[in-house]
Amino acid sequence: MQIVGYDTGVGDDRDPALELSTAEGLDRLSLAPGTDLAYTLDDRHCAGTISDGTHEACSTPTAPYCDDHTSRWACARCVGNCDLPLPSCREEHAVYLAAFGPATFKVGVTRSWRLDTRLREQGADRAAHLRTVADGRIARQVEADIAREVGDRVRVPTKIEGLHRDVDERAWRDLLADHDPKETYDFDYGFALADRPVAETLLTGTVRGTQGRVLVLDNGGTTFAVDMRDLVGYDLSAGGTDRDLQASLGAF
Repeated sequence: MQIVGYDTGVGDDRDPALELSTAEGLDRLSLAPGTDLAYTLDDRHCAGTISDGTHEACSTPTAPYCDDHTSRWACARCVGNCDLPLPSCREEHAVYLAAFGPATFKVGVTRSWRLDTRLREQGADRAAHLRTVADGRIARQVEADIAREVGDRVRVPTKIEGLHRDVDERAWRDLLADHDPKETYDFDYGFALADRPVAETLLTGTVRGTQGRVLVLDNGGTTFAVDMRDLVGYDLSAGGTDRDLQASLGAF
């Protein structure tokens, strides 16, 4: 079986999960807290594509997706100089700030009705709704202006580095003072970490929880943080990994 996607579970009445392609068809591997996982990651190759509930496999060694199966989001680098090419562009949008511990911030936009979901998908610790605007083009223009000061991207390794840290209250308060938010958010993902988790790519251990696309696992006295996108494309075999893993100081 192969990991062909992941579901953060945000906005749905279901657990976060990895999407699997098996000999019997598509399946879900639950990542609910407390789930014991014991899988070895074997070869990795393109995850192919899913259409109408059917997985189309691809043997190309590029992972997680080859050029033919890479989805390119038209709005990824838009700064509001477009002609509203997608139907969703014409919907009402929200401009927001997201905070990740201890003091990493970004500006972003999303359709207004998806605001809470979008923030949780990213694993934000705190957030602020700045403005509601008529469409995506205006939202991108506002975002581009704020991004010159705040930035509009936070890489997953940066999120993992601060996963055990609270947001710096003073830095967050000072940033918000310049923007007069309409509403603020404080998120709880159901687990707390005393120490920084070890960044690793594995699927063996007990699920502590998920925050955005980061899976947190306990294994052998060490807590690991796994970017679920880094799992996509791997073939799996049953049985926990036997390779040496870096242990945190707390394991000794």
